[in-house]
Amino acid sequence: MIRRRPFLSAVAALPAAGFARPGLAQPAAARTLRLVPQAGLTILDPIFTTAAGTQNHGYAVFDTLYGLNAKFEPLPQMAAGHTVSQDGLTWEVTLRDGLKFHDGTPVRAVDCVASLKRWGARDALGQLLMAAVNEWQAKDDKTFAIRLKQRFPLMLYALAKPATNVPFIMPERLATISPTTQITEMVGSGPYRFVADEFIAGQRAVYARFTDYVPRQEAPERTSGGKVVHFDRFEWQAIPDSATALAALRQGEVDWWEQALADTVPLLRRASGITIGGGDPNGYVGLIRFNSLQPPFNNAKLRLAVLTAVRQQDYMTAITNDDPSSYTLCHSFLPCGTPYGTPPANNRFSDSPSIEAARKLVQESGYNGEKVVIINPADFPTIRPMGQITANLLQQLGMNVELAETDWGTVLQRRASREPVDRGGWSIFHTWWQAIGITTPATSGYVRGQGAGGWFGWYASEPVERLTAQWLSAETEAQRVQLADQIQQVVAIDAPAVPLGVFRIPTAYRSNLTGLVEGCAPFGWNIRRG
Repeated sequence: MIRRRPFLSAVAALPAAGFARPGLAQPAAARTLRLVPQAGLTILDPIFTTAAGTQNHGYAVFDTLYGLNAKFEPLPQMAAGHTVSQDGLTWEVTLRDGLKFHDGTPVRAVDCVASLKRWGARDALGQLLMAAVNEWQAKDDKTFAIRLKQRFPLMLYALAKPATNVPFIMPERLATISPTTQITEMVGSGPYRFVADEFIAGQRAVYARFTDYVPRQEAPERTSGGKVVHFDRFEWQAIPDSATALAALRQGEVDWWEQALADTVPLLRRASGITIGGGDPNGYVGLIRFNSLQPPFNNAKLRLAVLTAVRQQDYMTAITNDDPSSYTLCHSFLPCGTPYGTPPANNRFSDSPSIEAARKLVQESGYNGEKVVIINPADFPTIRPMGQITANLLQQLGMNVELAETDWGTVLQRRASREPVDRGGWSIFHTWWQAIGITTPATSGYVRGQGAGGWFGWYASEPVERLTAQWLSAETEAQRVQLADQIQQVVAIDAPAVPLGVFRIPTAYRSNLTGLVEGCAPFGWNIRRG
């Protein structure tokens, strides 16, 4: 088992001044909310990448047409409302009054259409929607229509989709840029403006309250309701070292630590003036992702051999500091505890896998010593242990392994490469997905078999895509459950990825903060000090 930061216990009894202080500029105004994010922000475009930190950034800068409440019900956000034709083939969405972009221009229907098209070209659920659309029409500045070839029951959920590749609305001039090209100019209509001249990639991001933002009147809940901002500035300062982040929070140099590492929780509980929260209430799914385009993991039999060798508990105990209350072992390819999170009958997971049996499967796959490059972020404490455990496991299986540890930003850039490993490509990376974003076969990027048009790893499966289309058009929930099981049976053999369990990461903040909204991001609205 890999344990992080063993020195923390040795310094637990020291006063706060005994910790190293981060190099943080201390603003004079108390109206600044200071956050230590899960990792440094490096990519700004929330459509270009699935990185959770970039999506969190997106929630500050941009807004969505619909949001989800705690019951996963889509509610109007930028939209005033919608109508649906009797045959279900035409949806018309009307924007509410007072919507402006940060450059002062009004939000128009053409901006929404262009934004949804850009999102739909990239996102797993968005691609299904795009395939069902016959025509997009901006009827006037406030209303647009979506005319369908076939009914699309998940329309409102798609417009409210949370977590990864969120359908944020941006100006038409930005939304018409290819989704495979990163946008760096951040102009949204959300509650905060991005302060570009204070951005230091991987280290610091600053947001200023958008004074022309008109919040909804409903109470905030998850990604829905009124986003009322009570701070003039929202500053993110990356602090990869957990001891330093802990000290900064204890001393009041920061207000909020988005993801408090499990081995710091006992110290946080003993510290005065700090509250520990549950973090994202839906948890996270840890994941091994294979590169299905390049050898050796273009071989499904080899991927399956690795899956059979994985012991989920090794990963979960390393991430949660061996706290059984913080994780759930899950042999389903969709998150356990959700309607479709039932393990398929043919799954090859075991809580006590045989390394000898897995070695035999590796040999039977035809593996011939090809190099396996695992790209792994040394500065992302909840992901780094996964890569280290997998590297050790594959070495036990007799594979030729290189563990390439870099910063998270480099991992994000390198995982987009489709080149062989000797030309800068990769074989495996690890990540976690927010469970709320992958609860269905249509929305799970690592289950979907879109191939070159899909998520990094580029797994292709015609049966999965066909069954997903059937799932989407199914008339009853019983049919959807049956189809989801059939999809998982295909994935259980193809093994495009290996789920590692569902876990929770606590959050920690100064006790004088009130009003934090639970959800899939560190939302900077509704929070007050004192």
